[in-house]
Amino acid sequence: MNHSIPLAERMRPKSLDDYIGQQHLVAPGAVLRKAIESGRLPSIILWGPPGVGKTTLAQIISHQLERPFYTLSAINSGVKDIREIIEKAKKTHFFGSQNPILFIDEIHRFSKSQQDSLLAAVEQGVVTLIGATTENPSFEVISPLLSRCQVYVLQSLEADDLRVLIQKALTDDVVLKNYTITIQEDEALLRFSSGDARKLYNVLDIVIHAQNTDSKINVTNELVAQSLQKNIALYDKDGEQHYDIISAFIKSIRGSDPNAAVYWLARMLEGGEDCKFIARRMLISASEDIGLANPNALLLAQSCFDAVHVIGMPEARIILSQTAVYLATSPKSNSTYLAIDAAIQLVKQTGNLPVPLHLRNAPTKLMKQLNYGENYKYSHDYSHNFAFQDFLPEEITVKSIWRAGENSKEQHSKKLMQMLWKSKYEF
Repeated sequence: MNHSIPLAERMRPKSLDDYIGQQHLVAPGAVLRKAIESGRLPSIILWGPPGVGKTTLAQIISHQLERPFYTLSAINSGVKDIREIIEKAKKTHFFGSQNPILFIDEIHRFSKSQQDSLLAAVEQGVVTLIGATTENPSFEVISPLLSRCQVYVLQSLEADDLRVLIQKALTDDVVLKNYTITIQEDEALLRFSSGDARKLYNVLDIVIHAQNTDSKINVTNELVAQSLQKNIALYDKDGEQHYDIISAFIKSIRGSDPNAAVYWLARMLEGGEDCKFIARRMLISASEDIGLANPNALLLAQSCFDAVHVIGMPEARIILSQTAVYLATSPKSNSTYLAIDAAIQLVKQTGNLPVPLHLRNAPTKLMKQLNYGENYKYSHDYSHNFAFQDFLPEEITVKSIWRAGENSKEQHSKKLMQMLWKSKYEF
């Protein structure tokens, strides 16, 4: 074997029995394993974080089903490439033969037109599609294609899974088994890996080959940290610490620190993070963390999300920076976030309470005879376009759900509510 091949590739499993993790999908009797063993595999989307075995699983499926395997990367493939693969698949699809598997890595990066070009081939059974994505397919895969696929969710690897992978590498890898390696401490290995098998093997490879010795290697937390410091560019170039950095970014916005927000934004962009992912997280933050304190934040975040779809990198960095600074410097409120959670909890506690009769629609004579809509007060017929009446079921009409934040905009809204409702909004 070529020793220049990365450890993660050298250790890629070839069968389901060697596959580590995702037991909810591939353990004996599990849903995906049963589909594979039956030979009647539908088109599927594998959704999960990086390094959890999506590509490996696709390759194992193809090998076990003994089908032709075509692969495309959404980063560098276009509609022309898709059509060429489909034409090849049609030529190999003889009567009674199994349809080939088309694996598309990072399918969330495909445009709508690229995804559209797959529809007919998937629907007609020319290919069985296996798409891999780190993003929620509900947002990134067009509905017609998503409806033709079964979505399977892959999870970050557990610490015990990572330990198994370490031991397999030390005993089975053609390179590492020539060393005498002892894992005295694995906390740093597991922490830097963050549930990602590829990260784990990259880190382990760096640590082992950073030692200028042919003698015994004793892996400790300190050795791992020192080795990664020496090789920080190699360690970070593929967008490492994905979840920690996006967390730091959002918390910096929430904490009103534009310096930190732009710094973490730069870290993500330099690490190759998808700008649409960053824009989507800011869209959430604009509502969750800023909300009514500055309603324009949501509008700007939506404009940012739309713009980065159209423009792409490198110019998208400017729009992302503008939005990040705007959100970080905006006043903050989570009152609507708390309100909807309180309302959902109230619904769970009280069940399906009947809609008050005066609020019900009365499109038929029978409904009017049953007093639907009776005594409803049309607000615009009254002073200040307001009429005092109950809009909640009687059992919970005194419940307080939304509470104004301390910012000026919500305090103004609170005063208006108190003027109209008197004691009902005295909080």
